[in-house]
Amino acid sequence: MMLTEPVILNLKNVGLSNEQFYQLCQVNDQWRLEETAQVELIIMPPVGAISGNRESELNGLVWLWNRQTKLGKVFSSSTVFILPNGGKRSPDVAWISNEKWDSLTLEEQEKFAPICPDFVIELRSRTDSLNQLQRKMQEYLNSGLKLGFLIDPQNQQVEIYHQNEASEIVSLPTTLSGENILPGFSLDLPLF
Repeated sequence: MMLTEPVILNLKNVGLSNEQFYQLCQVNDQWRLEETAQVELIIMPPVGAISGNRESELNGLVWLWNRQTKLGKVFSSSTVFILPNGGKRSPDVAWISNEKWDSLTLEEQEKFAPICPDFVIELRSRTDSLNQLQRKMQEYLNSGLKLGFLIDPQNQQVEIYHQNEASEIVSLPTTLSGENILPGFSLDLPLF
């Protein structure tokens, strides 16, 4: 079966422990799975080549900045984080400061880390609902995210998320700053 849109299953009366969710993902590694804070299991379709290339470029830019600064760890979209609010989410690009990462035990680092990234990028693909991605960004903020970018090629815009502030929308092309979260990082985004 080939998915073309996300499938959402309500698990409110079932509930999965963190370990059960981890095992579910291990035995179904052909699927991209997430669980929302509202206990919905999301089965996501694979992204197309254009979105995959864009995601790879974004991850590479954050990785290169981090390689030069050595301020934290960069994670790809296949990494699941267990957020403090109970959600189990996989941002397209994630960054965590060394101090925060080093506070985890080795066992926590080896599985789905129980931590919210300091910085994330979500890239909307053609199968993504903008509303669902906006809710996902809010879930990150509610869990301690400091800075996030939701890049929306379909509407040629970026939503910038900060803790305790309303999101800001800027049109493409634009240059985004890592501000004091990723000092010295800038992201030049063309029209998509």
